[in-house]
Amino acid sequence: MDLKGKKVMVAGTGISGIGAVDLLNKVGADCILYDGNEKLNKEDIAAKLGNNKAQIVIGEISDELVNSVDLLVISPGVPIDSPLVIRFKEAGVLVWGEIELAYNYEAGKVIAITGTNGKTTTTSLVGQIVRAYNEKTFVVGNIGNSYTGEVLNTDKDSFTVAEISSFQLETVDNFHPCVSAILNITPDHLNRHHTMECYAYTKERIAENQNKSEVCVLNLEDEYLSEFGKNCNAKVVWFSSERKPDVGAYVDGDMIKYTDGVKEQDMLNVHEMNLLGKHNYENVCAAIAMTKAAGIPDDIIIEQVKCFKAVEHRIEYVATKNDVWYYNDSKGTNPEAAVKAIEAMVRPTILIGGGYDKGSEFDLYVKAFKDKVKLLVLIGQTRDKIADTCKKYGFDNIIFADSMEEVVSVCASHAKKGDAVLLSPACASWGMFDNYEQRGNIFKELVNNL
Repeated sequence: MDLKGKKVMVAGTGISGIGAVDLLNKVGADCILYDGNEKLNKEDIAAKLGNNKAQIVIGEISDELVNSVDLLVISPGVPIDSPLVIRFKEAGVLVWGEIELAYNYEAGKVIAITGTNGKTTTTSLVGQIVRAYNEKTFVVGNIGNSYTGEVLNTDKDSFTVAEISSFQLETVDNFHPCVSAILNITPDHLNRHHTMECYAYTKERIAENQNKSEVCVLNLEDEYLSEFGKNCNAKVVWFSSERKPDVGAYVDGDMIKYTDGVKEQDMLNVHEMNLLGKHNYENVCAAIAMTKAAGIPDDIIIEQVKCFKAVEHRIEYVATKNDVWYYNDSKGTNPEAAVKAIEAMVRPTILIGGGYDKGSEFDLYVKAFKDKVKLLVLIGQTRDKIADTCKKYGFDNIIFADSMEEVVSVCASHAKKGDAVLLSPACASWGMFDNYEQRGNIFKELVNNL
């Protein structure tokens, strides 16, 4: 769609919204930047825009304005069932998210990755592999690099590797990757999607515009995805940590292998990688399946997997202090992600948990403690909920804390030589921190200052 001269309203004044306005300015659209928070200051928002032009609207919107808009672009934080979106849809206005807006100007090939857990690690790995093959590779999306900020740099020879969240998939329309992947589907964001069926359907939309000449990589061990694979529009290539699929990448003992359905080949030994844990072996299998589908030669794939290091805030080694190993897994923002981090620990572990309540249950989290977790230090809105779940399973070695400073102090005083301290909260960071990155960075700074 040509948006030159069209009136486009962008809802949300955060990074996503400002990025959308920047792209819309470059393509000649007539921009309105809107935020429903009446306490915001127009001058502060204008300062964020820099040299970009947009009419700034705060608070109430008139019917006249709604009816004059050609397109509404919503930030990921704006639900599609919000009164704002419903009002525009009822007025016949097209609604896009940042991903759909950016894709409207995509000139190259897109590799897209979603899933409840493992997205950032897998996207980073796929991006590194593809960039080693083609310098003109852009790694974008939920990983922190705006798709709208990069898309005008794409051309017919470029690759875009995109991490896509369920929030961003709610508003896809023409978005069409040549290779997609859904890593897993476990309960998360149910306060937004309401049911697991809705959440799973939203994730599966990543492949809805693909055809049988294109590839969708799916987790054979995920019950939602093994079922979805039967009806997927694209050619399905599997990955598994448990068994050999008909076609795809899999773990066999210490070896990661690939089968094309006729012959199988050894790719690399897990001990040749820098990544820890079964969940990371699954991420590597998914990355191998995706990059093979994208036409990347095996020698480049293997070389880049071997030299790849874990992403920041995902089971990230911080430091060893007084013979105690500290790990930052602030990106473990739901119970399933945190379970993966706990399972990767090979030492007696003091675990730090708690944060914003997204409606999660914590039974899986607590069941993973087994003989690994010796002490749980809890903070945030969910601390009582997690503590109650612990008591249900007979775990009562729990300490409450009110700040990250207190958390690190408590951990340092209780840790013994040879222990590990793991920040893997199983919760979002909001309320106490701006985001999981800030939470992780504060933890790392406090640990390094011990």
